[in-house]
Amino acid sequence: MAVTDLFAGEIATELLKLLYSISRKSCPCKSSAESLMASVNELVPIIQEIKYSGVELPPNRQFQLDGLSRTLTEALEISRKVLASNRWNVYKNLQLARKMEKMEKKISTFINGPLQVHILADVHHMRFETTERFDKLDWSAKRLEERIGNLKIGLGGGGGGGVGGWMDEAVKRVEEERKWDGSFGQNFYLGLGIEEGKRKVKEMVFEREIFNVVGICGIGGSGKTTLANEICRDDQVRRHFENRILFLTVSQSPNVEQLRAKILGFITGADGMGGMGNDLVQKWNFQFEWRIGAPALIVLDDVWSLKVLEQLIYKVAGCKTLVVSRFKFPTVFDATYNVELLRGDEAISLFCHSAFGKTSIPPAADSNLVKQIVDECKGLPLALKVIGASLRDQPEMYWASAKKRLSRGEPICESHESKLHDRMAISTQFLSKKVRECFLDLGSFPEDKKIPLDVLINAWVEIHDLDDEEAFAILVELSDKNLLTLVRDARAGDKYSSYYEICVVQHDVLRDLAIHLSSCGDVNECKRLLMPRREAQLPKEWERNADRPFNAQIVSIHTGEMNEMDWFRVDFPKAEVLILNFSANEFFLPPFIDDMPKLRALVMINYSTSNATVGNFSVFSNLANLKSLWLEKVSLARLAEFAAPLKKLRKISLILCKINNSLDDSVMDLSHIFPCLLEFTIDHCEDLIRLPSSISRMQSLKSLSITNCHNLEKLPPNLGNLKSLQILRLYACPTLKMLPPSISDLVCLKFLDISQCVNLKALPEGIGKLSRLEKIDMRECSLMKLPYSAASLESLRVVICDEDVSWLWMDLKKVNLDVQVGEKCFSLDWLDDC
Repeated sequence: MAVTDLFAGEIATELLKLLYSISRKSCPCKSSAESLMASVNELVPIIQEIKYSGVELPPNRQFQLDGLSRTLTEALEISRKVLASNRWNVYKNLQLARKMEKMEKKISTFINGPLQVHILADVHHMRFETTERFDKLDWSAKRLEERIGNLKIGLGGGGGGGVGGWMDEAVKRVEEERKWDGSFGQNFYLGLGIEEGKRKVKEMVFEREIFNVVGICGIGGSGKTTLANEICRDDQVRRHFENRILFLTVSQSPNVEQLRAKILGFITGADGMGGMGNDLVQKWNFQFEWRIGAPALIVLDDVWSLKVLEQLIYKVAGCKTLVVSRFKFPTVFDATYNVELLRGDEAISLFCHSAFGKTSIPPAADSNLVKQIVDECKGLPLALKVIGASLRDQPEMYWASAKKRLSRGEPICESHESKLHDRMAISTQFLSKKVRECFLDLGSFPEDKKIPLDVLINAWVEIHDLDDEEAFAILVELSDKNLLTLVRDARAGDKYSSYYEICVVQHDVLRDLAIHLSSCGDVNECKRLLMPRREAQLPKEWERNADRPFNAQIVSIHTGEMNEMDWFRVDFPKAEVLILNFSANEFFLPPFIDDMPKLRALVMINYSTSNATVGNFSVFSNLANLKSLWLEKVSLARLAEFAAPLKKLRKISLILCKINNSLDDSVMDLSHIFPCLLEFTIDHCEDLIRLPSSISRMQSLKSLSITNCHNLEKLPPNLGNLKSLQILRLYACPTLKMLPPSISDLVCLKFLDISQCVNLKALPEGIGKLSRLEKIDMRECSLMKLPYSAASLESLRVVICDEDVSWLWMDLKKVNLDVQVGEKCFSLDWLDDC
C-alpha cells in the first residue's frame, strides 16, 4: 500500500466537509458541489478498501491513483476559494463553478472508467457492474440552455444562482441605489450638499422671474445631472410647473433639428411631434417672444456647444430653461449655479456605501487608509462610487496599492479635468482581463444613448468567445462596480420584464475613459477602431493609413448621411463587429464590408427622426460568417437586393423599420435567406400588416418576437409548423384579433406573451396541448374566458393577467401556478429615445 492511498483518503474526507459547507450556501456552485459530494461519497469506500487491503498495486494502477490524489487536491483548493469568495462577485463565482464541474467530471470518469474495473479486479478479484450515471457535459449544456431560456422569458434562476437571478438582482440593486440616492431627507449620499444646490437652483428657476435661462455647471462626474433630475422630481417644482417638464439630453453629437422639433411639440402642447417636418420647425422664431400661457420647464442636459445651445433657446412667457453643462455660457445664462464637490463626511458616506454597503467606515476597516483614498477622489461623486465599488471585498494590499496610484495624480479642478481619467482608470485595474476588455468595448457606442442589451451581449459573445451565461455574468459585475447601469425599458413596468426590456447606459465620463484606455499609437493596430463623436465623414487619419490593413476587431462608425462616393476603400481582415451609427434620410452601406471576411455581428442604428433609405444591401451576400444582424429605423424596401442565403445567421432584429412589403412571400423566402435563424425580432414596425407565411418554414427558429406592431392583423395559419419555437411574443399588437389554431402544435413553446393585444378575444381551444408552456403574459387583453383545455397545461408556472381575469386561472386550482395581477404602465418616457 502506497502513501498516496492514505493521502487521498485524508483529502477526500476534508473535501467532503468543505463541499457540505458550500451546499448550504446560495451560490452558483451549489449544484456542482452537491454533484461532486455525491461522487466523492462513492469514491471514499473504494479508497478505504484499497487502503486496508494490504495489497501493493502495480505501477500503472499506482500511477492512476496518484492522478486521483492530484485531482482531489485541486478540488480541495477550488472549494476553499468558493467558500472565501463573495457571493456578489458573479463572474468569479461562475468561473469557480465551471472549474468545480470539471473536477466532478474527472472524478466521475475515474469512478465509472476502467480504473474502477481494473483495480477492483486486481485487489478483490470481483466483478463489479456499474452504469454511467450521466454525461456531465450534456447536462451542463442543458442547464445553461435552461438558465438562458428562463432569463429570456422572465423566470428567475432561483436562489440567485441562475442567470435570471443575477440579472434580476442586479437591476433591483440599481433601482434600490436610485431610491437610496433619492433619500436626501436623511442626508445620505449627496446629503446637505445637494439640498443646498436644490434650494439655490429652485430659487433661480421660479422665484426670480427675470431669470429665463439658468445654468448648472461643474466638471464631469460632479453630480450635475443628478441634481437636475432631483429638481425635476421635486414636488414643489412639479406643482409650480404643473408637471409640464421636458428633459432632453443634447450630448456632443446632437441632432439639433430633432431636438428643436421635440421642444416645439412640447411648448405648443402637441407632445409626440418629434417626427414633424423641419419646415414647421424653421417657421418658429425661437428668439421671438410668444405667450403660450401655462408655465413650463425645459431641461437641456449635457450641452457642449454655444452654437447648439443658441438654436435651442427661445422666449416663451412662463417657460424656463435649465441648462446642464461642463461649461459656462455667460452670453446665454441669466444665472449660474456651480456644483460644489462633496466634503468631509458626505464624501466618506458615499464612498463607504459603494465600498462596504454602509454609510460610515466599518470598525474592521483601516480608517486612515479609507480617508486617504476618499481624499484622493477630491469630492467627485462618480469617482467615489466607481473607485469604492472597485475596492469592495479586496484585500488591504489592493487598497494600499490604489492609494499609491491615486496619490500620483494631481488635484482635480476645472482647469485640470483630464486627471479624472487617471483616477478612474484605477477602478479598471482590479478587473480580470476579459471583464476589462468588455468594459473597453462600451466606448464603441454613442454617448448618452441606451445600448440594447441584446446588441451588447451579441458583440461580447462574438469577440471574446464567451457563451451567453459568461457575458451576462460580466455585465452584472460591471454593473456592481458602477461602471455601467442596467435600466428597464419604461414600457416594461417592473417585475414582469425579461431581458428584452433591459438596456445599458453609461456615464459619459466612463465612456470617455473606455475610449481613452482603448487608444493606441498605431491606428492600424488598434483592437477597437472608433469614431467617438458624430462627424460628416470618416476620419482623415483612417484615409491616410488606408494603404495598410486595419487589424481592429470592432469597428464603430458615427456619421450623418453617406453616399457611395463618401466612402473610401479600407481593408478590415480581422473585424468581427461593425457598428454603424448615423443620422440621415439616406445611407449607402460601406463597400468595404466586402473586405470583412470575419464579420459576425452587424449593427445599424439611425438616430434621425425618419427612417433612412439604405442602399447597397447586396454586400450582405458576401457575409458568410455573419451571425447577428440589428437594423434600427431604416427602410427595408431594397432588402431583396441580396438573395444569397446567410447560412450562419442566428439572430435578426428589425427595430422601428419600414417593412415596405419587403418580407412578403412574393419578394423573398425568409426560410431560404435565413435557413438557420434562431431568433427573429420585429419591433415598432408600423407598416407590418401580415406576417409572411415563409416564417412557418423556418424550422430552426426558437424565438419569434413581434412587438408594438400596431397594424399587424394576421399571423400565418401554419405557424404551428415551428416545432423548435420556445418563445412567442406578440406584445402590443392591438389590431390582432385571433391566434391561429395551429399554435397548439408548438410542442416546444415555453413562453407566450399576448399582453396589450386589446382586440384578442380568445385563446385557441387546443392550447392545453402545449405541454411545455411555462409562462403566459396576457395583461390588458380582452379575454373573458379560458378554453377548457387550459387545465391541461401541466408545465404552466406563471400567468400575468388583469384582475378581472385572474379568478379564471385561480379556479383551475393548479398547485404550482402563480397568478400575478399585472400593473398597467402608461409611461411614454421611451419616446425620448426614438
